[in-house]
Amino acid sequence: MANQNDKNEKKAQEGGGQSRPRQGRRGGARRTPQPAAESGERSAPNPQQPGQGQRTRSLLPKAPATGDAGQPAAQITAPGRQSRRGRKAKAQILADQPVNGRLTQKAEPPANYRPKGREKPKAEQPEDNQNRGKSRSGRQKAQSLLATQVAEALAEEAAAPRPRRERQPAGREKQAGAGRAERPAPVAVAGDPDARVRIIPLGGLGEVGKNITVFESAGESFIVDCGMTFPDESMPGVDLVLPDFTYVIENRERVKGIFITHGHEDHIGGLPFLLKQEKFPVYATMLTMGLIENKLREHNLLGRVQLHVVKPGDVIRLSKNAIEYINVNHSIPDACALAIHTPAGVIVHTGDFKVDFTPIRGDIIDLARFGELGRKGVLALLSDSTNAERPGSTMSERTVGESFDKLFASAAEKRILVATFSSNVHRVQQIVDAAVKYGRKVAVQGRSMENVINKALEIGYLDIPSGILINIDSAGKYQYGQIVIITTGSQGEPMSALTRMAMGDHRKVTVGPSDCIIISASPIPGNEKLVTRVINELLKLGAEVVYEKMYDIHVSGHACQDEQKMMLALTRPRFFMPMHGEFKHLKKHAETAYSMGLSPKNVVIGDVGRVVELTAGGMKPGENVPAGKVLVDGLGVGDVGSVVLRDRKHLAQDGLIVVVTTVEGETGRILSGPDIVSRGFVYVRESEEMIARAKAIAKDIIEKNAQYGAREYGALRQRVRDELSDYFWQVTKRSPMILPVVQEIRG
Repeated sequence: MANQNDKNEKKAQEGGGQSRPRQGRRGGARRTPQPAAESGERSAPNPQQPGQGQRTRSLLPKAPATGDAGQPAAQITAPGRQSRRGRKAKAQILADQPVNGRLTQKAEPPANYRPKGREKPKAEQPEDNQNRGKSRSGRQKAQSLLATQVAEALAEEAAAPRPRRERQPAGREKQAGAGRAERPAPVAVAGDPDARVRIIPLGGLGEVGKNITVFESAGESFIVDCGMTFPDESMPGVDLVLPDFTYVIENRERVKGIFITHGHEDHIGGLPFLLKQEKFPVYATMLTMGLIENKLREHNLLGRVQLHVVKPGDVIRLSKNAIEYINVNHSIPDACALAIHTPAGVIVHTGDFKVDFTPIRGDIIDLARFGELGRKGVLALLSDSTNAERPGSTMSERTVGESFDKLFASAAEKRILVATFSSNVHRVQQIVDAAVKYGRKVAVQGRSMENVINKALEIGYLDIPSGILINIDSAGKYQYGQIVIITTGSQGEPMSALTRMAMGDHRKVTVGPSDCIIISASPIPGNEKLVTRVINELLKLGAEVVYEKMYDIHVSGHACQDEQKMMLALTRPRFFMPMHGEFKHLKKHAETAYSMGLSPKNVVIGDVGRVVELTAGGMKPGENVPAGKVLVDGLGVGDVGSVVLRDRKHLAQDGLIVVVTTVEGETGRILSGPDIVSRGFVYVRESEEMIARAKAIAKDIIEKNAQYGAREYGALRQRVRDELSDYFWQVTKRSPMILPVVQEIRG
């Protein structure tokens, strides 16, 4: 073969350096290698050569849709067959096939890959190999091993520095050292160099929760997630904290829909409040949509909003953009990342994710699809930063099940109460499995927990054998060793079921020494004191309390540093923007990107309300748009502002003094009072001397005002407030809120 090649090269040189096209098997001329496309452009497909160019076919619509814009794509054309010249020794990781009207991905191992235990011929395999299909654990181990090998192969291929081959016309010599890269370079993005994408985070940056991001591309807008967060200690009386929707409402005509990544409150909690103002279409996976329906029903919006259920692999085509759902692992089923196909290029938004090779339910994260996108070219990656400070990888959810098994065995004679997040369906399933194994009935306490479990049972995401689930009212009929109670309150919320049990206020459950309480969650930043207080109160009641620091009873649903590096290695983005986390998390994630070879000028740490301009040539911060926090107190939305919060803090810290006086309208003479009422400042009966002196000061001011004939009661009230404030500060070193009331009577 080598001699034949030498002869061909010699003939080509004698013929002027040009090789003749050789005849293929079917008589067609074999294509001569063409020069490599410059500036990241791809050559247009030749209509005379079927299949050419199909591997890089864009998911974007070729023309504005008419009548079906915004609907899930019925079918996506699969890439054409690879030429023989393009085949490699490594197995093709991804094979896109249209199945049941949606894009699916199939992962195949490398050609030379043999998992452990399969080296022998099939005939020599033991009986376990024949029954492998019957063993769920065997299939899971095989899938886990295969997925590990696939991920390692993709990450190694993406991260290993190696020469980059360039095609050149025949007869042209390569320069020495040409085509070598110092580090793995991003794949050229086949997009419009003049196209621009505006990324507008309205929440979720510099904070935990309240995630919402607006994308603007080619004259149309779409929203990713719409969450909320809970108030901190600086917001007394506030129930919820929402994003400011002002910018969305001002640009409502261009918004094509809201695309939800998963069903946690920090991603869907703000939806009802936005949909009350404008009825945008909503796209979400099955369980996520079920949780959204519950929220809309509470706000009387169900049936008034277009709801579209999607599944991983579906592509929703807008007029000039397309949004693709990609399966990921998280602490709630049906979590997805988004591949946003724009004229400028592909933007990958991971949502909340982690890599779990042994999930409780469903498939592992679709690493193959991320690798395929990275191979074709990703313009920008927006990635979850919650665990950016934690090295290594996040443990599998199955670790918690093993801990449950040990704890249930050790607490054989005790009643077991497990507090966890209501949305963690995987965790609930493992609690039920342990209860079934040890012959216990399961009761549920907490409204949100009941709603999620009912919805998960309805759509088949929970498997609870008949007769296991009982009503909480029937729990008293069973012995303590025969019952498990799943409850809310893992974050120490004041009105949650577990907190009321700890305080002795729960009507149906009384905690005592015969109880084993498992808090299967880690405190959200800011909730540490609340959780500690609940634990202390439970211990005072004599109960055994197990929490995260004692056993592996909780694993995070977010990617740690190694998984974040894997995502960067697979997608190979040109630009990077860390998402979802406090500033320290965003900063640490940016440093991880630097360590993977990204230039600091290609990494942007955003801020709430700050527009990020993205083109094929750069990514930079832009102008500011209206953004911030909207507080919800009871039925009032946005009526609690900074002034109200300031007054509430003042009242909480120093209390209130009310000075009431009645005067004659014509003369200003005092008819009654002044009387002083104290609330939260001092106990009047124990401070009679101070209160009497305060009355005298107020009376002197009002009488002098009457002598001068002044009738401006606004100035009179301000003078009373100032004089009493100085007096109380001198006596107590406190500044209560002082409210003078002057009643005028005309005879």
